[in-house]
Amino acid sequence: MVTRIRRYAQIIDILGKYGFGIVLEKIFPSRLRFRLPTASGAASETSTTYERVRLALEELGPTFVKFGQIMSTRTELLPPEMIEELKKLQDHAKPLPFSDVLSVIHQTCPNIDDWFTEIEETPVASASIGQVHRAILKDGTYVALKVQRPGIEEIIENDLNILKSMAERIEAVFPETRIYNPTGMVEDFAHQIRKELDFTRDGRNADRMARNFRDVPGVHFPKIYWDFTSSHLLVMEFIEGVRIDDVESITAMGVDPHAIGVCGFNAYLKMIFEDGFFHGDPHPGNLFVTKEGTVVFLDFGIVGILRPEKRQLFINLLFALTTDDIEMMLKSLEGFGIVIDEVSREALRDDLYIMMHDFGGGDSVSQFSFHLVVSELTEAMRRYNLKVPMSLMLLLKVFMMVLDIGVRLDPKFNFGDEITPYLRKLADTNTLSAAYVKRASNSMMEAVDGLFDLPRNFNLMLKRLSTGTIRLEVVDTDLQKLQMALDRASDKIMIGLVVAALVVGSSLVLLTSPLTLPPQIMWVAVLGYTAALLCGFYAIYHVIFLKFRLER
Repeated sequence: MVTRIRRYAQIIDILGKYGFGIVLEKIFPSRLRFRLPTASGAASETSTTYERVRLALEELGPTFVKFGQIMSTRTELLPPEMIEELKKLQDHAKPLPFSDVLSVIHQTCPNIDDWFTEIEETPVASASIGQVHRAILKDGTYVALKVQRPGIEEIIENDLNILKSMAERIEAVFPETRIYNPTGMVEDFAHQIRKELDFTRDGRNADRMARNFRDVPGVHFPKIYWDFTSSHLLVMEFIEGVRIDDVESITAMGVDPHAIGVCGFNAYLKMIFEDGFFHGDPHPGNLFVTKEGTVVFLDFGIVGILRPEKRQLFINLLFALTTDDIEMMLKSLEGFGIVIDEVSREALRDDLYIMMHDFGGGDSVSQFSFHLVVSELTEAMRRYNLKVPMSLMLLLKVFMMVLDIGVRLDPKFNFGDEITPYLRKLADTNTLSAAYVKRASNSMMEAVDGLFDLPRNFNLMLKRLSTGTIRLEVVDTDLQKLQMALDRASDKIMIGLVVAALVVGSSLVLLTSPLTLPPQIMWVAVLGYTAALLCGFYAIYHVIFLKFRLER
């Protein structure tokens, strides 16, 4: 609890430093017992709010950096300026001393000298969750040790609790944000980052992709050494190569950059449309090129899964984007679970029609126009408050990142030239036919079962009718109007009873001998009698007037 309170104080200091103290005061008014710092220093040097958001996330640490990276894919929710800033978030951190990470290695490999002849103390890479050291096995094989930072799980869990609390308070204080489901975003993020903390999952993902590409030349996935791997230590094949966006080094090795771009693009097409299991973080630091011209994939913490029916929907969506088919596009989006309000359907259809004719181009659609189309599509989703599933956003993000890499490798890289033949090949070879035959057979069996059950269900309904045990639920949209009419009628009856009581009571008082009652009582009776008569005459007039108006 003390750690959480201290962390709250750190978050308040950092957010206040970047000018977000007012928001914090509204979210947690009872917890801010001290004066928030004002925006100064780095905050005053930046020109936009979105820049300050990015800088604050970087200073808040690994959990918030990862959260920002995940949110950079939600282009249908956040403004484009915010997305551009979040894309700049880099998952890097100052390396820990080797003595600190050595304890983590000892937990999995207690007899280090029996397994490794050497472990380099200087890491070759360092990130917020772990850092990578090169090592040599006893048989002389070079391997990479991905070591989890000590205590990072506790830090992340603490931050996740704080993020959840902040999301709940944001929804309570700013009800208009509920449409974006902040708590749901945090829950999705928590699920993702907890998976990334398990390095064995990372290794299993690498093994699965390696099996899928075992017969594909030019693509490689590092071998995982399971004898030395645990949830906190991943031991894998060490790869010698350069980043895929380092065009000069690729050219210097005698490798054609355009061929590398096409190879990587086709690898992702296979992952998505044939395997349904794809690498979900294709930034240039996770893709290497060897001197043999092989594309090597690294870091498998984020992966996407696409069932056969979803693959067909995404194929249809891409066909719609390349052929200006608005109806197919809407049908594909709804197939992914996007609910389109009937009230706004026509307006959305008009916007998509204008978008496709402004930025589309049929089969000759270029990479540049594809970027514009996807940007306009996500902007339309944000404008019409459409909730887009993470699976679709991850797909679009991966496509955009892969296309960016393709253009860096070769400015003439064309999306339409590469994607259209592949989609046609899928259609011609019926790649997904087996899955569809299985689904069709299952649907047929369900229909047959329902047909056989029909007589039994009909007989059961007749029995319930004969015994009086059947229950009917009636829904009437005018029930509320009926209730209001009954309320008005009961009010009139109550007023009538009160008027009648006043008339009777006042009449009895006036009939009494004036000598036996004080004059004040007599005047009260007269006033009550007069008020009752006036109310009665008004009620009669009101009823007759309303009846006459309704008849007209």
